[in-house]
Amino acid sequence: MIFKWLKNRRRRRIREEAFPTTWLEILEGNVAFYHFLTETQQKKLRADIQVFVAEKNWEGCGGLTMTDEVRVTVAALACILTLSFKDNYYDLVQSVLVYPDAYVAPNQTITKGGIVFEGESNREGEAWYRGPVILSWADAQAGARGESGGHNLVFHEFAHQLDMQNGRDVDGTPVLPSTERYQQWGQVIPREFQQLQMQCSHGMPTLLDCYGATNISEFFAVATECFFVQPRAMQQHHAELYQQFRNFYQQDPANWR
Repeated sequence: MIFKWLKNRRRRRIREEAFPTTWLEILEGNVAFYHFLTETQQKKLRADIQVFVAEKNWEGCGGLTMTDEVRVTVAALACILTLSFKDNYYDLVQSVLVYPDAYVAPNQTITKGGIVFEGESNREGEAWYRGPVILSWADAQAGARGESGGHNLVFHEFAHQLDMQNGRDVDGTPVLPSTERYQQWGQVIPREFQQLQMQCSHGMPTLLDCYGATNISEFFAVATECFFVQPRAMQQHHAELYQQFRNFYQQDPANWR
């Protein structure tokens, strides 16, 4: 109890500090979504960014020099997802590691027969349970500026972190407030996931990226990207899915100014 009280007091003090002018310039210049928010939402986002930046260990990898531009841009996108949540600063995430661009990471595949194949793969980002979030700065920046089509790397990886907050493996179901909401989620999400799998397997055009057909956890992350980046299209073509995400995030980006 005392540790929670101390944490809340420290966060309150951070939130009360003046938002640095240079950070505001970064936010206004780098994060297109910031301009869609109301003044009240912008104020909360700025305070959330201050806490997020202060609490995470930030590390530049692969030759990237960590700067305020990287910290503020990534923090802003992560905190947009939790803008309507109270005191959700991704406590399970201790570190944010950022590479200049896509990076090569070890890859391990285990077949049904138990044979292990070792290799490497190019990645833009990763999210680990009780571990770091790893990002490509080039892709994170492009997503922040709205220059990556319907994609947003930071939204995607931090959606995985929200998925993990239920204490289980990533299963495409975040923490919901009631049994009724879990039932509604369980009726809509699997059906939409199966529809995407069918469309992608037949080469049909889709609003949601076919990477979301990989598994249910990737579906949640891809749908989160779509919800914030292409909200009006999602509302039009996937009305029930949009409503479930609207209920969860407690936001309505289709009606952002």
